Amino acid sequence: MAPKLTAVAACCLAFLAARSALAAISPSDADILNFAMNLECLEAEYYSTAINGYGLNSSTLGGGPQATGGLKANLSPDLIRITTELANDEINHVADLRAHLGSAAVPCPTMDIGSSFTQIINKALGIDGFFPYNTDTNFLLGAFLFEDVGVTAFHGAIPQVTQKANLELLAGIAPVEAYHAAILRTLLYQKGLDMVVPYNIRVFDFVQGLSNLRGKAGDGKDQGIVAPPADGRNTSYPFANLIPQDGTGKVFKRTPDEVLAIVYGGNSTEPGAWYPMGMNGAINGSVATS
Repeated sequence: MAPKLTAVAACCLAFLAARSALAAISPSDADILNFAMNLECLEAEYYSTAINGYGLNSSTLGGGPQATGGLKANLSPDLIRITTELANDEINHVADLRAHLGSAAVPCPTMDIGSSFTQIINKALGIDGFFPYNTDTNFLLGAFLFEDVGVTAFHGAIPQVTQKANLELLAGIAPVEAYHAAILRTLLYQKGLDMVVPYNIRVFDFVQGLSNLRGKAGDGKDQGIVAPPADGRNTSYPFANLIPQDGTGKVFKRTPDEVLAIVYGGNSTEPGAWYPMGMNGAINGSVATS
């Protein structure tokens, strides 16, 4: 006769069974679209605020309050023109997703596009006082942090979508996000040997530090903009790595929990960083999602 389970053992088994059940939960199409919209809200807020000094309109686009931010970025004329195009794309993405979801659309969450970057950069490189709107280089570094994540999130999400109309919408948005990420990576590569003022760190190495941080939070699925990675010692111009991919010509694929771990600042179940109150919708870290 098998020995009886102790109360502690029975409790542990019940907990593990519950975790297993949660991990098996798959999101609906609407959940996936709302998750994508949370990411698009951040991108639209970042670019729109940089150009206009304000973010998404809450009455038409579901914009939420900013925890910090609200200042125009100090950008060169060329970068203003590029950023204006990016902002328009991202605002259109939010509008398209909201229109497609209709009454199922969640509002954009509270977003932090100020102190969050200071915290993330400190964690990545151990430096203080970074703000993304101070210079062209800072702005590109700030955008680099989340644009790559969006591309990998779309690759992870699209195979999970079941309805053709929903698939077509995401498949139309995803390549635009990839274009955005490629633009940012190329602009940063062109600045690669420059020093990020006032930190005395090359752009190549600064980007690699950000990539390393994302890799820790997102199961190692990340790459910087040079190959091999910049190590601070090589003063020659390294080979470009403008297209991060898995070695077979395909972009990395991240699960919702891997994405949340990055955008929350390290832990997929603890809101923080860009989303201090968490994402809105069913995919927000409260349960594991496949």
